[in-house]
Amino acid sequence: MSRADERIPRVAGLRGPDRRMWNPLGKVVRRRLAATTALLVSAVLVGCSAADVPPSEPSHQDAAPAGTEPAPTPQTVAEFLTRAKEAMAAEEGWRFTVRGSEELVLQGQESGATYSADVYRTTGDPWALHSTGSSRSSKGTTKSEEIYVVDGVGYVKEGDAAWRQGPLSDPEIADKVEDPVAALDAFEDYGDAVSLTASDQRIELRVRTTSGALTAVRDQGVVGKALRELAPTLEQLRAAGVTAPESGITVERAEESLVLDSSTYQVTSHTFRCVLHIPYGSRTIRYGQDVTERTSGPHEEAVVLPDGVR
Repeated sequence: MSRADERIPRVAGLRGPDRRMWNPLGKVVRRRLAATTALLVSAVLVGCSAADVPPSEPSHQDAAPAGTEPAPTPQTVAEFLTRAKEAMAAEEGWRFTVRGSEELVLQGQESGATYSADVYRTTGDPWALHSTGSSRSSKGTTKSEEIYVVDGVGYVKEGDAAWRQGPLSDPEIADKVEDPVAALDAFEDYGDAVSLTASDQRIELRVRTTSGALTAVRDQGVVGKALRELAPTLEQLRAAGVTAPESGITVERAEESLVLDSSTYQVTSHTFRCVLHIPYGSRTIRYGQDVTERTSGPHEEAVVLPDGVR
């Protein structure tokens, strides 16, 4: 979820350029919501009343179809995900809050940042998104960030810098723009690795990996996500002299949870956490990330680019 540019702290034995930058905070998450609209049609009988109908013939009202049976209660992970997609697609848009943190620790020296944002996501085709947030580094530096996604193009403004834009296929743009309910698709891809806990108040879907060498667990979906989050920081660490190959990295934890309302099946929260260890000589650099998105409620306003952004 890398987003704010901060320097790697000077630590004993860590060589590299004096101006070494890393990207300590993460992404606001993406997911396409399809809008659905309910249409009620009433039939009006013209020129024929109930009194005109012979007793042996049923009236049109008697012939009206009976109400549909309520959908059965979901039982499996796949069924809960299907109902959650339907529930989230039933609104024109949603509001979300995002809170996250990212850190690097080497021999007790820590560098990191926290991030917060409000996200507004419309449905329809094409979908649109507007996010406003800020990050705060462990050194006390604060940087604002604003993101738009309109017609498949992402627009990003960080601090006082000018707007930059690019298609969502551009990794640098995609790294900034994600939908807070993309987890519905991700959890479908996780398949049998997802566990289910159901109660009267909430439904929790969770996937996690056991600790181990990256080479032993990298094929697990949630570990793949952790590696994508680590990639920008790992690239900058290597530029600063940390040359450990991926085969030397170990995964302490990588887990993701998705919580649904037990009555509406709407997504109420999504959390991702990971901790990885990167060897550096005889020492280890600890990388950690913790991000939570919470659903604030429906959102009906359109997302429109302000003047001067394009």
